[in-house]
Amino acid sequence: MIMINVGIRHEDKYEQERRVAISPSHAKRLMEKHPIAFYVESSEKRAFSDDEFEQAGCSLVNRLDEQQVVFGLKEIPLPSIAKNKTYVIFSHVIKGQSYNMPMLKKMMDNHCSLIDYECIVDDNNKRLIFFGRYAGLAGMTNSLWAFGLRMKHLGVETPFQLLKQTHTYFSLEDVKKDISTIGKEISEKGLPSEITPLTIGITGYGNVSKGAQEILSLLPTIEISPEELLALKQSKKYSNKHLYKIVFHEKHIARHKEGKPFELNEFFSSPSCFESDFDKYVPNLQMLVNCMYWDSRYDRLITKDLMEKLYKKSDLDLKVIGDITCDPNGSIEATHMGTPIDDPIFVYHPITRKPTFGYKGEGVVIMAIDILPSELPRDASLAFADALEPFVFEIAACNYNLDFENLKLPLPIKKALILHNGKLTPKYQYIQNHIDSCCQ
Repeated sequence: MIMINVGIRHEDKYEQERRVAISPSHAKRLMEKHPIAFYVESSEKRAFSDDEFEQAGCSLVNRLDEQQVVFGLKEIPLPSIAKNKTYVIFSHVIKGQSYNMPMLKKMMDNHCSLIDYECIVDDNNKRLIFFGRYAGLAGMTNSLWAFGLRMKHLGVETPFQLLKQTHTYFSLEDVKKDISTIGKEISEKGLPSEITPLTIGITGYGNVSKGAQEILSLLPTIEISPEELLALKQSKKYSNKHLYKIVFHEKHIARHKEGKPFELNEFFSSPSCFESDFDKYVPNLQMLVNCMYWDSRYDRLITKDLMEKLYKKSDLDLKVIGDITCDPNGSIEATHMGTPIDDPIFVYHPITRKPTFGYKGEGVVIMAIDILPSELPRDASLAFADALEPFVFEIAACNYNLDFENLKLPLPIKKALILHNGKLTPKYQYIQNHIDSCCQ
């Protein structure tokens, strides 16, 4: 029986990236079931130690020279892209992201194949392998942590000062213990009058949003509709022993330009027919946690112009934006960049339109870490590997020398094959225009 050798990358795009696509326990189980051997690049920072991989039966190496199929997570620096490899990663190229076109071009020049986790979907176009829940868990935790820091700076003591940044906890369980303690204090003592009613908006209802709401569920929370939000403060009928959660769907954030009823299918297929309807909610929120998909076909949620307008009128009550979506200059226009874990927040000044890292200064605190699941690296990696495990052997055993039509891959994986031996597959031919414009 021929042994199939598979590589597991050391993540080298970010210093704080500690996740892995396949954990030691998952590698051990796969090797017990299939003729497969794992070669793991040594790493001092990975959440799972080299010893854990060795004890699972993996081989440690300094370079993945001999392994044709390599599993990683984040984009691969250009010098590390080898020839004739099949890379399985989050490539962040399907929107034509200009900053990753050189990487894709190098893979094409090196006759590589590329499978993107983000594109592995079922028949209903639902993603099968993802970190979204953990982005939501870490993102909401960090947003509440940033809120506590910001309010203390503004002279208001809150229970959220107990909270730490997510990555400083050993596990999700430890995070939840502190959140629950804060929830108990709010229930018993209430929140200070300066921040009530404490309104937290969440855009989206997918896996990221569910993770964020999972954290909020540990606090005394009342869910209200976007329409109820508009009348909450004026009604004077609110509790200081609860937080108010508002979940925004597409129908809340956009309206038809011709005044027609909102239709979700039309919104997705013809976004140019719609315009933002989110502005009216912004003055009523103290925190916004952005969890929904966005690309340039859609209007922004919050523009710099809106923030300046509200700030000048003293109508901007937002203290924190947790931009989990993290599209630089995207749905939250003031998110000018993804922030690193070790410098995660900045204050955006709506008048000068300049950011200042940290939580001090005038404006709105923005948390925009672009590798949030890495703040819960062990928990997130184990959950991710659970979803990936059923596909690993077939990805590794595939003969990529065959024509695309004859590749023996599970359909969800074949649909996620962006490059095949250096050529864009039929579904992704449109990316060539982005490559041409960025790599001339």
